[in-house]
Amino acid sequence: MLVAGVPLRAAKAAAPARVDSPDTFEPGDVINNGHRFFGSVSRGLASVVEEATRRWGRPNGYVLGQEASGAFIGGLRYGEGTLFTRNAGDTHVYWEGPSVGFDWGGDGARTMMLAYGLPAVDALFTRYVGINGSAYFVGGFGMTALAANESVVVPIRSGVGLRLGANIGYLKFTPEATWNPF
Repeated sequence: MLVAGVPLRAAKAAAPARVDSPDTFEPGDVINNGHRFFGSVSRGLASVVEEATRRWGRPNGYVLGQEASGAFIGGLRYGEGTLFTRNAGDTHVYWEGPSVGFDWGGDGARTMMLAYGLPAVDALFTRYVGINGSAYFVGGFGMTALAANESVVVPIRSGVGLRLGANIGYLKFTPEATWNPF
């Protein structure tokens, strides 16, 4: 079900052309690794990954990790995980970011992020802007799209907690942990 497609349409315009190269991941590879990562809650994962693949093509990287967030009008999100690529190996990454909007609550989530159009691992380490609260939801999984330069990152989250509302913000990826979301 599509709640509102504003961020997905905006990121689609910034999305790179579909490339089916050996450096990208087949949807089945991503789904299988996601099932292992998310465990028993992964029933809706295949539908969300298929929708992302339909919109942006095959990812050339993906992150598996966990994050926590909280908000009362303004919010913060912190996470860590591993970026998997076919041509550059695995890299530990961190992300953090502020948000502002009509938003309150807190949550903890296991997160898979599909990465599209990354020219190199270091290109991930920047700010990705997007709107949360308007996304594609299937089987307990939520998908939003964040864009920076020619790259798109699509976080897919499943977790516990209660966070309601809509906000605008960004995620900043870093190679080392930091408390500074700016």
